[in-house]
Amino acid sequence: MNLPFIPDDAPFTGDQKTWLAGYLAGLKSRLLDAASNGTASVGVAGQSAATAPLHILYGTQTGNAEAVANDMAQAAREAGFDPIVSGLDQIEIARLTEIERVVIVTSTYGEGEMPDNAQLFWDALAADTAPRLENLTFSVLALGDTAYDGFCQAGKLFDMRLEQLGARRVAPRADCDVDFEKTASAWIGAALPQFPKPEGTTAAPSAATNAAPKPAKSEWTRKNPYPAVLAVNRRLSGPKSGKDIRHYEFELGDSGLSYEAGDALGVMPVNNPALVSALLDRLGLSAEMAVGSHPQSLGEMLASSLEISTPSRELVSAIEVRGGDDALTHVVRHGDKEAMDAWLWSKDILDVLNVNPAVRLSADEFVSLLKPLQHRAYSISSSPLAHPGRVHLTIASVRWRSQDREHGGVCSTFLADRVGEGDKAGIFVSPNKAFRPPADNDAPMIMVGPGTGVAPFRAFLEQRGATGAKGRNWLFFGDQHRADDFVYEDELTAMGSNGLLTRLDLAFSRDQDEKIYVQTRMKENGRDLFAWLEEGAYFYVCGDASRMAKDVEDALRDVIATHGGFTPEAANDYVSNLRKTKRYLRDVY
Repeated sequence: MNLPFIPDDAPFTGDQKTWLAGYLAGLKSRLLDAASNGTASVGVAGQSAATAPLHILYGTQTGNAEAVANDMAQAAREAGFDPIVSGLDQIEIARLTEIERVVIVTSTYGEGEMPDNAQLFWDALAADTAPRLENLTFSVLALGDTAYDGFCQAGKLFDMRLEQLGARRVAPRADCDVDFEKTASAWIGAALPQFPKPEGTTAAPSAATNAAPKPAKSEWTRKNPYPAVLAVNRRLSGPKSGKDIRHYEFELGDSGLSYEAGDALGVMPVNNPALVSALLDRLGLSAEMAVGSHPQSLGEMLASSLEISTPSRELVSAIEVRGGDDALTHVVRHGDKEAMDAWLWSKDILDVLNVNPAVRLSADEFVSLLKPLQHRAYSISSSPLAHPGRVHLTIASVRWRSQDREHGGVCSTFLADRVGEGDKAGIFVSPNKAFRPPADNDAPMIMVGPGTGVAPFRAFLEQRGATGAKGRNWLFFGDQHRADDFVYEDELTAMGSNGLLTRLDLAFSRDQDEKIYVQTRMKENGRDLFAWLEEGAYFYVCGDASRMAKDVEDALRDVIATHGGFTPEAANDYVSNLRKTKRYLRDVY
């Protein structure tokens, strides 16, 4: 597809020619995208004259909301709509004034926060300058987890704000817990017929017939994980480390599973048998007991179907009602979130039950107070090009002592302690299209990944090495002690020696009196870091969301302001532009 070039003698100034060239390039890009997506019949305005466009916008951190958005698009197409699926970071707020039908499918990240790809859109929607939207009809599907106080908060905020701006809600918002499939499917079926369509719009849009066939969904999902053989279970951290960080390799066998650098791997754990036995003993129940109409016995349910570590709100409330702990009664009845978090800190379900040793629960009641056992998702630490037929993980085993008992993370200790080499564990791939190495092999890449946050960047570097990418690569890595916590030291050193890893800056916080972190190194090397950004570098962060990722973003703004000569407001705009152009990407948890 070619567009006319701009002749040298065209009656435009140099700036006008530059602007027009950029506009035409963008137009060409959009038309090419439309052609590749099978929507070439859609005009520049984004709408087909013969159909009812339905814009399905998603905000996602792990890919679930995007998957639901695509499911809705298929249902919408069959219902005669022309679905247009976009990330919330792909649409400008002013565009909403030109749209008649919008669906927002969004997850909630952390404690009630917007997913990364929804934040800028939300900032614009929440601003006083947001346009009125009286011509818009909408509905919202929210994905969340009732274990968090900010359950589905992102979806709730979008739902409320669109109504405030005059948009008309055609179907009530649905709030989904971690088992979202049934609720989402029911909502799609109920919401679609409520959207208005022009009279006579009955046929599915032409794009449906022109579209390239979508790849078939894998049969291996969180509901049906693949029983993969664990080929490698190797400790990475040294003998004096305060951590137990391990390297795992799973055989993909004949599963047909495929992944890309940046994706996550879901692992379905089995609960610790010792904890199962302790809970049964505490409640005086038998593992062989039947529970209602469940096909599994009580022991089987506690082992593989129910969350028996993290207490649900319902369980905490049930124990509080039975009395016996003034501190618990105070935090429950006053709704003090911080006090509740402090009270629950380090406690598992057995600890909560032991608050009142006299409490006894029947099998039916106990099961009703537990949440379903969920998979744990881990950033993949390998490139499929470097390790065909295998997938690697880098995981820190979570262990602590509390209430005179040893405690362990549900999945991390399942893998570390109870899945030996040659044993099997259920896995499936969680694609993360929003976290990939640069498509431009010449683009510089800056990666900030302390601790196990290095995992996806090992994959990125392997990918770039396998494809022969020429772009420079800079990694900020750190942990507590160099001698015992420098995971993958041999590999990273080799990557530096062969030129794949251009720069490696290390921050080991406990090797000196003054704490040194990755953000410290960022500021120390701020001039070079800003120069890389100015040269088009992509900036990536992986790891702890609550502290590290926020500190790194603060350091990034500081570097930009200091070495770019920007005001704090202009530095914020610079970071926002990095997000908009998808050059600032995070995989945080």
